[in-house]
Amino acid sequence: MIRKPFTFLTFLCFCVMATLVWAQQGTPVPDADPSQPANPKGDKWFGKKDKKPDKTRSLNGVVTDPKGEFVQGAVVRLKDMKTLEVRSFITLDDGKFRFHGLSMETDYELQATYEGDSSRKRRLTVFDSRKKATMDLELEKKEG
Repeated sequence: MIRKPFTFLTFLCFCVMATLVWAQQGTPVPDADPSQPANPKGDKWFGKKDKKPDKTRSLNGVVTDPKGEFVQGAVVRLKDMKTLEVRSFITLDDGKFRFHGLSMETDYELQATYEGDSSRKRRLTVFDSRKKATMDLELEKKEG
Protein backbone atom coordinates (compact mmCIF):
# COMPACT_ATOMS: atom_id res chain seq x y z
CA MET A 1 0.00 0.00 0.00
CA ILE A 2 2.76 2.45 0.75
CA ARG A 3 4.23 1.90 -2.70
CA LYS A 4 1.16 3.21 -4.62
CA PRO A 5 1.07 6.72 -3.03
CA PHE A 6 4.84 7.06 -3.49
CA THR A 7 4.57 6.11 -7.19
CA PHE A 8 1.62 8.44 -7.64
CA LEU A 9 3.49 11.36 -5.99
CA THR A 10 6.55 10.72 -8.15
CA PHE A 11 4.41 10.67 -11.28
CA LEU A 12 2.60 13.85 -10.19
CA CYS A 13 5.90 15.70 -9.54
CA PHE A 14 7.20 14.60 -12.94
CA CYS A 15 4.07 15.92 -14.68
CA VAL A 16 4.26 19.28 -12.89
CA MET A 17 7.96 19.70 -13.75
CA ALA A 18 7.42 18.71 -17.39
CA THR A 19 4.58 21.22 -17.68
CA LEU A 20 6.73 24.01 -16.23
CA VAL A 21 9.63 23.25 -18.58
CA TRP A 22 7.32 23.06 -21.59
CA ALA A 23 5.60 26.34 -20.67
CA GLN A 24 8.89 28.22 -20.33
CA GLN A 25 10.24 27.21 -23.73
CA GLY A 26 7.85 29.45 -25.67
CA THR A 27 7.63 32.30 -23.14
CA PRO A 28 9.23 35.46 -24.53
CA VAL A 29 11.37 37.70 -22.35
CA PRO A 30 9.34 40.82 -21.34
CA ASP A 31 11.85 43.28 -22.91
CA ALA A 32 12.36 41.18 -26.05
CA ASP A 33 11.38 42.26 -29.55
CA PRO A 34 7.98 40.61 -30.30
CA SER A 35 8.91 40.14 -33.97
CA GLN A 36 11.80 37.85 -32.98
CA PRO A 37 11.24 34.21 -32.01
CA ALA A 38 11.36 33.38 -28.31
CA ASN A 39 14.39 31.15 -28.84
CA PRO A 40 16.78 32.78 -31.35
CA LYS A 41 19.07 29.73 -31.46
CA GLY A 42 16.29 27.49 -32.73
CA ASP A 43 14.89 24.35 -31.18
CA LYS A 44 17.68 22.77 -29.15
CA TRP A 45 15.92 19.41 -29.08
CA PHE A 46 15.54 18.90 -32.81
CA GLY A 47 18.45 21.00 -34.13
CA LYS A 48 16.27 23.46 -36.05
CA LYS A 49 17.91 26.79 -36.83
CA ASP A 50 16.17 30.06 -37.64
CA LYS A 51 19.28 31.37 -39.45
CA LYS A 52 18.66 32.86 -42.89
CA PRO A 53 21.14 31.94 -45.60
CA ASP A 54 23.56 34.67 -46.67
CA LYS A 55 22.53 35.92 -50.12
CA THR A 56 25.70 37.89 -50.84
CA ARG A 57 28.87 37.05 -52.69
CA SER A 58 32.28 38.50 -53.34
CA LEU A 59 34.24 39.05 -56.55
CA ASN A 60 38.00 39.34 -56.88
CA GLY A 61 40.68 39.06 -59.50
CA VAL A 62 43.78 40.64 -61.02
CA VAL A 63 44.37 43.08 -63.86
CA THR A 64 47.23 42.35 -66.24
CA ASP A 65 48.66 44.12 -69.27
CA PRO A 66 49.06 42.41 -72.68
CA LYS A 67 52.49 41.09 -71.57
CA GLY A 68 50.88 39.36 -68.55
CA GLU A 69 52.34 41.72 -65.93
CA PHE A 70 50.23 42.97 -63.03
CA VAL A 71 48.91 46.53 -63.38
CA GLN A 72 48.98 48.74 -60.29
CA GLY A 73 46.55 51.68 -60.28
CA ALA A 74 44.09 50.38 -62.87
CA VAL A 75 40.47 51.36 -62.24
CA VAL A 76 38.09 48.41 -62.10
CA ARG A 77 34.42 49.37 -62.45
CA LEU A 78 31.60 47.10 -61.36
CA LYS A 79 28.15 48.05 -62.69
CA ASP A 80 24.97 46.76 -61.04
CA MET A 81 22.72 45.95 -64.00
CA LYS A 82 19.49 46.45 -61.97
CA THR A 83 20.18 49.85 -60.45
CA LEU A 84 22.97 50.93 -62.85
CA GLU A 85 25.03 51.88 -59.78
CA VAL A 86 28.80 51.76 -60.44
CA ARG A 87 31.40 50.83 -57.83
CA SER A 88 35.13 51.34 -58.44
CA PHE A 89 38.30 49.77 -57.10
CA ILE A 90 41.86 50.91 -57.84
CA THR A 91 44.12 47.88 -58.15
CA LEU A 92 46.80 47.22 -55.55
CA ASP A 93 50.56 46.71 -56.09
CA ASP A 94 49.97 43.13 -57.25
CA GLY A 95 47.12 44.11 -59.63
CA LYS A 96 44.43 42.66 -57.35
CA PHE A 97 40.90 44.02 -56.92
CA ARG A 98 37.92 42.91 -54.82
CA PHE A 99 34.25 43.68 -54.30
CA HIS A 100 32.20 42.39 -51.35
CA GLY A 101 28.51 42.32 -50.45
CA LEU A 102 27.25 41.66 -53.96
CA SER A 103 23.73 40.30 -54.39
CA MET A 104 23.31 36.74 -55.68
CA GLU A 105 20.14 37.98 -57.44
CA THR A 106 21.75 40.69 -59.59
CA ASP A 107 23.86 40.68 -62.77
CA TYR A 108 27.07 42.73 -62.73
CA GLU A 109 29.28 44.07 -65.52
CA LEU A 110 33.01 44.37 -64.89
CA GLN A 111 35.70 46.31 -66.81
CA ALA A 112 39.20 47.64 -66.09
CA THR A 113 40.84 50.77 -67.56
CA TYR A 114 44.38 52.13 -67.29
CA GLU A 115 46.00 55.03 -69.19
CA GLY A 116 43.62 54.78 -72.16
CA ASP A 117 43.73 50.97 -72.37
CA SER A 118 40.76 48.88 -71.28
CA SER A 119 39.76 45.28 -70.83
CA ARG A 120 36.83 43.51 -72.37
CA LYS A 121 33.61 43.74 -70.41
CA ARG A 122 32.89 40.65 -68.32
CA ARG A 123 29.60 39.60 -66.70
CA LEU A 124 28.87 38.02 -63.34
CA THR A 125 25.32 36.71 -63.70
CA VAL A 126 22.67 35.31 -61.40
CA PHE A 127 23.30 31.91 -63.00
CA ASP A 128 26.83 31.88 -61.55
CA SER A 129 26.25 30.39 -58.09
CA ARG A 130 29.78 30.91 -56.72
CA LYS A 131 29.90 32.72 -53.36
CA LYS A 132 33.52 33.75 -54.07
CA ALA A 133 33.84 34.46 -57.78
CA THR A 134 37.18 35.18 -59.45
CA MET A 135 37.48 37.08 -62.73
CA ASP A 136 40.83 38.22 -64.09
CA LEU A 137 40.94 41.10 -66.58
CA GLU A 138 43.53 41.70 -69.29
CA LEU A 139 44.04 45.18 -70.69
CA GLU A 140 44.06 45.52 -74.48
CA LYS A 141 46.07 48.20 -76.24
CA LYS A 142 43.96 51.01 -77.62
CA GLU A 143 44.21 51.12 -81.38
CA GLY A 144 45.17 54.43 -82.93
